[in-house]
Amino acid sequence: MYKIMTRHQAKMVLSLQKKKVREESSLFVIEGDKVVREYMLAGNRVILLAAKPEWLDGEPETVTGMADEIVTVSYDDLRRISSLKTPHNVLAVAAMKTTDFSAEILADGLTIALEYVQDPGNMGTIIRIAAWFGIKNIICSADCVDVYNPKVIQATMGAFLHVRVYYVSLDKVLKNAQEAKMPVYGATIDGKSIYDCKLNSHGIILLGNESKGISDGLLQHVTDRITIPGPEKPLAGIESLNVSMAAAIICSEFARRKTV
Repeated sequence: MYKIMTRHQAKMVLSLQKKKVREESSLFVIEGDKVVREYMLAGNRVILLAAKPEWLDGEPETVTGMADEIVTVSYDDLRRISSLKTPHNVLAVAAMKTTDFSAEILADGLTIALEYVQDPGNMGTIIRIAAWFGIKNIICSADCVDVYNPKVIQATMGAFLHVRVYYVSLDKVLKNAQEAKMPVYGATIDGKSIYDCKLNSHGIILLGNESKGISDGLLQHVTDRITIPGPEKPLAGIESLNVSMAAAIICSEFARRKTV
């Protein structure tokens, strides 16, 4: 018989919506039936599993056995502690995994670099795009949204299991990449059409902030400015593509070419 979630546990889950608390505790929240299930089936233990009784009854030991502690919650309980407008049947608290950056990862095919990407949905979608196209690593500037933000984790739909995300000094990393003759593809409005560019199977794809794009400080390290051609005549209200949409198109073109 499972215990009922305590007020202390509910307060702890709620507190993890704050980045500072996540960093201090090295814990984060995973929400959603599919994402929680896949996380534990991949061999990852969770500190706490909070679920509706009927969800627990329908899961095998290979899932529930990966939880250090299991508690039951009602839908109203989940609604109070969830970061989602419409909560699912389960959420879990897990320990963060340490990811130490090494320059050697840049030699492992393509790497996505993100500067000041703030929207959790965009970050999560880009992680999902990277996983889909087999890109294993994403490097982010320190001011990007936290990968362990509950809304980022939710938006990845489980893809965070397959992609490593690092927070680094992009200026330093891109400068070193440039000195090593590694191509740095920067997505800009004034770039050359990606369909007319020579694309390498190794390099860095740099994407900038949702509204400001890539900063001048990082543009100096870009070896190839690329763009996604749009309509011949400007359309009112459409100045550029959403950063995650641009990421999908750019990664798709790299995958289509598969040049060496």
